[in-house]
Amino acid sequence: MSAPEAGVQPLDSLRSRGGQGEALRGQGEAAVSREPGEAAVSREQGQASRAVITADEFARLRRVRQHDPASVAVTLQSRTRRPLVRGDGRLFIVAADHPARGALGVRSDPVAMADRYDLLQRLALALQNPGVDGVLGTPDIIEDLAVLGALDGKVAVGSMNRGGLRGASFELDDRYTAYNVDSMVRSRLDAAKLLVRIGLDDDATARTLEQSARAVTESARAQLPILLEPFVSERVDGRIVNDLSTDAVITSVAIASGLGASSAYSWLKLPVVDDMERVMAATTLPTLLLGGDSDAKPDETYASWASALALPGVHGLVVGRTLLYPHDDDVAKAVGTAASLVHG
Repeated sequence: MSAPEAGVQPLDSLRSRGGQGEALRGQGEAAVSREPGEAAVSREQGQASRAVITADEFARLRRVRQHDPASVAVTLQSRTRRPLVRGDGRLFIVAADHPARGALGVRSDPVAMADRYDLLQRLALALQNPGVDGVLGTPDIIEDLAVLGALDGKVAVGSMNRGGLRGASFELDDRYTAYNVDSMVRSRLDAAKLLVRIGLDDDATARTLEQSARAVTESARAQLPILLEPFVSERVDGRIVNDLSTDAVITSVAIASGLGASSAYSWLKLPVVDDMERVMAATTLPTLLLGGDSDAKPDETYASWASALALPGVHGLVVGRTLLYPHDDDVAKAVGTAASLVHG
């Protein structure tokens, strides 16, 4: 990756000073501008705000995007990579591919993820924790983080089908509008992810299944691990709802596991539901647990993750909104708790 511009402090220096979400702690409100590009991750109850990414770094990101777009590919190709699985064999991935599907809401806030600068601050703060193995995102998110220097030594997972926009009449027609296998290989990403929503009363599901099977086949050919996130879904009162009953999740696992000409590189990304033992008995594929957007109390959520993480075949978490926008807005604390559940 090219050297930072003069006056731009690289993220690595912030990591070395702060570590695990402590960058710029205690510099006070005067150090935090409210202009675009200077948004900080705030802590409630009058505690200090933190900015992991400086205003200069955001300015450099904008300059790169405007004046030197070719350097984005160079940055991705030259970033420091790591094995997908290492050490304890567990993975903790922070997810941030929701905005591309128009899903910006978190709990009662319909536009919580709309501020890109704030989202990047939260992601950078999460990625500082050594227990966070990587990030899941669409090209815009992955490229922003790469230019900012936040992806070195981390796993980068590319999200593929974001065309099923939230609330659209065609929502179950999950077309492949983001990464494809070729682009992920060129960008030296470490894994792929796709969403497989199965609506038995919606004809668009047939196309989604066919395209998803093709993506799995292409990923296996490229030896690129791919995470499949399956749901049995239906339209209720005009909106798509995922069936989180144990039997429905088991059915979705069976369908997703059989997609493609080879399952050698297939992983599953599954919700935590009742009777997870039965769910995990339905597959031999390595599985990561998803977080979703839950109103449950944090302690209840963490307890459910801990229980499911103890099951054979479960190897970690892929969680986004629950940790990036926690109830108390303490991102570092939420991420740290989840990291300890995954890696001990």
